[in-house]
Amino acid sequence: MAETPRIPPDDDRVEVIVVGAGQAGLAIGFFLARQGRRFMILEAADTVGAAWRDRWDSLALFTPRRYDALPGAVFPGDPDGYPTRDEVASYLKAYAETYKLPVVLNSAVKSLTQIDDGFQLECNGRSLRADQVVVATGPFHLPLTPALAGQLGPEVFQMHSTGYRRPRDIPAGTVLVVGGGNTGFQIATELTSTHAVHLSVGSKQTPLPQKVWRRDLFWWLTKTGLLTMTVDSRLGRRLSERDTLIGSSPRQLRRLGVGLHPRAVSASNNTVNFADGTQLNVDAVVWATGYQPDYSWIDAPVLDSGGRVRHRRGVTNLPGLYFLGLYWQHTRGSALLGWVKDDAEYIAAQIQILADGRKPPPDAANREHPEVGETQEKRNHVEPQ
Repeated sequence: MAETPRIPPDDDRVEVIVVGAGQAGLAIGFFLARQGRRFMILEAADTVGAAWRDRWDSLALFTPRRYDALPGAVFPGDPDGYPTRDEVASYLKAYAETYKLPVVLNSAVKSLTQIDDGFQLECNGRSLRADQVVVATGPFHLPLTPALAGQLGPEVFQMHSTGYRRPRDIPAGTVLVVGGGNTGFQIATELTSTHAVHLSVGSKQTPLPQKVWRRDLFWWLTKTGLLTMTVDSRLGRRLSERDTLIGSSPRQLRRLGVGLHPRAVSASNNTVNFADGTQLNVDAVVWATGYQPDYSWIDAPVLDSGGRVRHRRGVTNLPGLYFLGLYWQHTRGSALLGWVKDDAEYIAAQIQILADGRKPPPDAANREHPEVGETQEKRNHVEPQ
C-alpha cells in the first residue's frame, strides 16, 4: 500500500477531504491512501471513533468480531465473540494509527460550499479547499424525540437514549422505554435489574435470533446473500422498510417482567396513554426513538425537501461530492462496521475516475434515490459513525 502523504498544517488545499473519522471515514481513508491521494480526514471530536464512547456502557455489537473488520485489519479477539463499545472505539483508534491516516481532530466543519474548482469547507475559522469531498458522518445526528414528550409534567424524568449510560442514571420507580428498535429492547432489558420497566413499541417488529442451528445469524445472512441484497432490488426495497430485532424478542422481555404496550399517543402530568386505550403512570421515560439527519451545514443542491441526501450508492448529482455510511446506502450492510468497506471502495473508485478526468459509469449518479427516511423508532440499532 502506498504511504499516506503528509499534509503540512498550513496547506489549505488537498485532493480529497473526508468529514468524519468513524468507521466510514477510516474505511475510505484506507482506499484513498492506497491510491496515493493527498487528503485529510476532519473529525469534530477529540478522538477517533468518539461516537462509540458516547453510547451506553454495556453496549455490545450483535455482529461477531469476524464480521467487524475494516479493510486490511482483522478485529482482535475471539472471532465468534461480540465486541464491546470500548473495544470498537479502541479498534478504530488503532486502525487510524496503524495506517497513519491523516486525521485532524477537534475540527468540526461549519459549512461546505461548492466553488468553481471544487469545494470550500469552513473549519475552526480556517477555509479549506478540496477537489472532492466525502461526507462520512452517517445520517444520525440529532436525537429524535416525539412531541408528546412536552406533554409530560416536570416531575417525570426524561432522557433520550443518546444520554443513557447505565441503570443508575434513571431515578428509582417505574420507567417507560419508548422505541421498539434494538436500542429500546436492550436498554429495557438492562433496566429490569433495578427498575419496574415498561416498553412501548409503535411499529411491527421482525425478531431474529442471534443464533440459528448453532450458527450466528450473520453467518446465515452472509451465506444467503441477504446482506449484499441491494436497495434497488425488489427484496431489498422490502427489507429496507422493515425494522428487525436481533437477539431480542417481546417474549424474552415478558419473561423478565417487562410490561409491553403499543404506541404511546399522548401524555398528561405523569400519565402516558397508549393506542389501545390503556394508561401508565411513570416516574421516568427513556426515548429510544432514533435520530434525524442534519445537513444544514451543506450548501449544495444534493438534499431533498426533507433535508435527506439524494444519491446513488453515495454518489450525488454534484460531481465530486459523496456520502458514506448511510443506512441502506446500497445494501443492509452499508451502515455496519464490517461492511462499510464495500461502499468505501466503490466511492474511492469514483474519486479515481473523476481525478483522472474520465466520465463516471452511467449508473453512478443518474439514478438517484433519496436516503431512506426515519420512523419514530427505526434505526436505533444502526452503528454510529
